[in-house]
Amino acid sequence: MRKSLRVFLLLISFLLAACGLNAQKKDSIPVSNEATKDTIKTKQDTVKKDCRQKAIGDLFRKKDKAPKPPKKFMALILPNISSNPSNGFLLGVGGTFGWYMGPRENTRVSAAPFTVAVTSKKQLITFLKSNIYTKENKFFLQGDLRFYIYSQPTYGLGTNAPDAGNLPNEIHWQGDGGSTDSLSFPMKFNYVKVSEIVNMKMLENFYAGIGYHFDYYYGIQDEKLKLDTTPQLITPNYYYSVKYGYNPEQYMLSGLSANLVYDSRDNQANPYKGIYANINYRYNLKILGSSQDNSELWTEFRTYIGLSRVKARHLIAFWAFGDFNLTGHMPYLTLPSLGGDQRARSGRGYTNGRYRGKDLVYGEVEWRFPIWPCSNIIGGVVFVNATTADNPDRNIALFEYIQPAVGFGVRVMVNKYFRTNINLDLAIGKKSSGFYFSGQETF
Repeated sequence: MRKSLRVFLLLISFLLAACGLNAQKKDSIPVSNEATKDTIKTKQDTVKKDCRQKAIGDLFRKKDKAPKPPKKFMALILPNISSNPSNGFLLGVGGTFGWYMGPRENTRVSAAPFTVAVTSKKQLITFLKSNIYTKENKFFLQGDLRFYIYSQPTYGLGTNAPDAGNLPNEIHWQGDGGSTDSLSFPMKFNYVKVSEIVNMKMLENFYAGIGYHFDYYYGIQDEKLKLDTTPQLITPNYYYSVKYGYNPEQYMLSGLSANLVYDSRDNQANPYKGIYANINYRYNLKILGSSQDNSELWTEFRTYIGLSRVKARHLIAFWAFGDFNLTGHMPYLTLPSLGGDQRARSGRGYTNGRYRGKDLVYGEVEWRFPIWPCSNIIGGVVFVNATTADNPDRNIALFEYIQPAVGFGVRVMVNKYFRTNINLDLAIGKKSSGFYFSGQETF
């Protein structure tokens, strides 16, 4: 663990140092006399006039043609074509909707990423994840709707799982895929999720609200489970479910939540500055249909720090969250895991669900910078993340094992008013790597 932690801290230090040097070079301009100062000032004024943020469509617009006025609605739809061990050949569409529920001057942008895809392994992946601000930001509505006919490998609990043997190197797409090695346990299941939270504005940037949450896993098949052999082959889902009184073939969570949100971001789809903080306490009740009573606490923090007075797109972003099973025992597939955040964007470098535990803590740092000279149409990112999860059944504590990943990516601005990018990332974790393509920012 100490070695992984040292590597993680060293990467963060290197990233911060690189950001600081870059910003210092851009913001400090040596001058020797007044004439030189005037020349530099003229050049800076020209840059400010001519180097405003542009989008890819501006390259094809005639210079003498007036730009189109900003619209209140935007739709970015992209193809999703890939191949990986869990899905086989995948074909679908995805993207994001963006719109304003009121005047742009006093209403934040709303966004709703979506995906519809089918695979050669007879899987169906559909979701719509919305974050909506009503007129004058009086209400903040958070939604997460999913229906999956799906398969996913699991490895047991804790960031040391599997705790014996070595996994082969894996390459995956969009967090789907995963090892088919003997140390992994492939599962098939159907999944329905309905999550809706209504937050009301209490103070400037501060919201409080309540929500309803429903998670239903059914038709669960542990493909390696063998109960009629000697010796038996027991899978993590079966072992955990039987130990804590769940039916290993189906289980349900149904509960209410209390929420606190602070949001001062200038744009939720692609922020340049501000803070986002969220505390969500969820209690699942048998009287609402939950298989058992239990509770969960979600805590999250994001912030964005600018590195240049001239280019707002040059910044460093921080993201951290903790997901904790406070009371009772949540079903196996609902336990805190990588990809368990609303956008399923945590853990680039690993497959979704690669690390799972009764509690999980995640952190990420990303340096975002413009590449295209002047117009900033193309940008780049460099990032590092780390995950830790516990396993009380084996006395594995949080932070006892930490699994890092690093990566880089490209951003292409397609709508400068909504700040919508096309994103392509490559991330490398421990014995794992992956490609990510989407029409939404990571966090």
